[in-house]
Amino acid sequence: MITVSHWSCETMSLTGKLIKIATRVAVLIGALLVLVACGGGGSSDPGNPGGGSDWQSGVFLNASTFANRCLAPRAGTNPEDGNPYPDMQGTTLDENNYLRSFSNNTYLWYSEIADRDPSLYSTPQYFDLLKTTAMTSSGQPKDKFHFTYDTYEYYQLSQGGVSAGYGAQWALLASAPPRELRVAYTEPNSPAATNNLDRGAEILTVDGVDVVNDGTQAGVDVLNAVLFSPVVGEPHTFTVQDLNAANTRTFTMSAEVITSAPVQNVKVIDLAGGGKVGYLTFNDHIITAEGALVDAVNQLKTAAIDDLVLDIRYNGGGYLFIASQLSYMIAGDAQTAGRTFELTQFNSKHPSTDPITGAAIQPTPFYNTTSGYDRYPANQALPTLNLARVYVLTGSGTCSASEAIMNSLRGIDVEVIQIGSTTCGKPYGFYPQDNCGTTYFTIQFRGVNEKNFGDYTDGFSAANQASPGVVLPGCSVADDFGHLLGDPAEVRLAAALSYRENQLCPAASGSAPPGFSKAGTPTIIDPVVPKSPWQTNRIMKEWPR
Repeated sequence: MITVSHWSCETMSLTGKLIKIATRVAVLIGALLVLVACGGGGSSDPGNPGGGSDWQSGVFLNASTFANRCLAPRAGTNPEDGNPYPDMQGTTLDENNYLRSFSNNTYLWYSEIADRDPSLYSTPQYFDLLKTTAMTSSGQPKDKFHFTYDTYEYYQLSQGGVSAGYGAQWALLASAPPRELRVAYTEPNSPAATNNLDRGAEILTVDGVDVVNDGTQAGVDVLNAVLFSPVVGEPHTFTVQDLNAANTRTFTMSAEVITSAPVQNVKVIDLAGGGKVGYLTFNDHIITAEGALVDAVNQLKTAAIDDLVLDIRYNGGGYLFIASQLSYMIAGDAQTAGRTFELTQFNSKHPSTDPITGAAIQPTPFYNTTSGYDRYPANQALPTLNLARVYVLTGSGTCSASEAIMNSLRGIDVEVIQIGSTTCGKPYGFYPQDNCGTTYFTIQFRGVNEKNFGDYTDGFSAANQASPGVVLPGCSVADDFGHLLGDPAEVRLAAALSYRENQLCPAASGSAPPGFSKAGTPTIIDPVVPKSPWQTNRIMKEWPR
């Protein structure tokens, strides 16, 4: 989860050459999979920064002493506020000392950082060391969300969510030969939709490169470039095997600037035994999700549904206020009035005050009105379903703000029934901090619910999945690319409908956290559905007054 103030998620105008944000989310297809290229950045001397320092272990000057003292100061104007960059001439040691003091003051587990002489490291190396080395019970790093971003690239991404693509969300079921690349879902009015690509279609060749079997570096380079860093307007040739099709087909498709539809497949399922179950796919907590969710809930409310299946298997997060609004719309007034959606907790140095803004810490409520950021005017009452339980379809990409929906509803005793794989486990957040052209993301807070619970770093897991994650009622069920999302025969949705009727689960098949498997069975891994870091976080946005 990322905390950002005053940055919108509206699509900015593009002039000249498109800034290819996709280069930051490239997925490398090869013997090894590298999901998000969000490391690196920053200006520093290679190797030993040199010169020594007056470092004393345990003694920290205020971070402002070293802020904006840069080895390579930026010239020009900051596009965020229109002011000149504050950079002044400095050294690598200044940049490292800034990170050392800032981390000691704001890092959630500051006491677990080994205090090393900052003069001995380049800046990227030093930042990598400014975190806890502790592990969770499943063998994962306690801090698995420590990264950097080029400041200007991050600004572009956060301002507009700009993405060059085809409108097809790829899913890597196998990243090394023999590979398996399928479509997870598509965006309406996109090149993928125009070419009738849909969920389950397998990509066989791209510009003549065999997606399944090509192991050459040249082939891998072509696949990465075309699939994950496409150039707008540049045509490429695809051969695909559509779901349930007997033959393959070949067509040409060019990337465009894609506007995503975060809410899809809103429907009511009438059950043979009686009852109405609402279903919707919710893929991203972006600004435009607010209006789409209001429309979806109004539709389901009019249909008088008895239960809701919320499909967030590919939802990595986004704006936290939208998670709060959706949670309110699910639970309604009686269950949420005066209660906490989420409370932000910082380290022991800051029990009541935000160390970045200086403001008193206030809980985020269950927002019951529109924000005014999207197409509905501010302060309109949100519709409600008034449900005492919700069925949630999850995957390993269910993260951050999506997990906050689950955790917040559990905090007010709405029953959350989980169908799918163990979620990513991200109750933490940070303020993006720019210094000298690199934006640093270091965990500074956790979010807790009404019951003061927020310890789910190993994720949420269904009850029949042996896992160290927080156990919820429900079923561990692997992803199903043999059916469209929202099809009652799709195995996760089918399992939810079956569990509603008889509380029984199929054999556990969803993935558990990395590094953990049930005794005597192989580890089952969810497909990789790569998204930008902007789409896999919990982002604070100031609620309009």
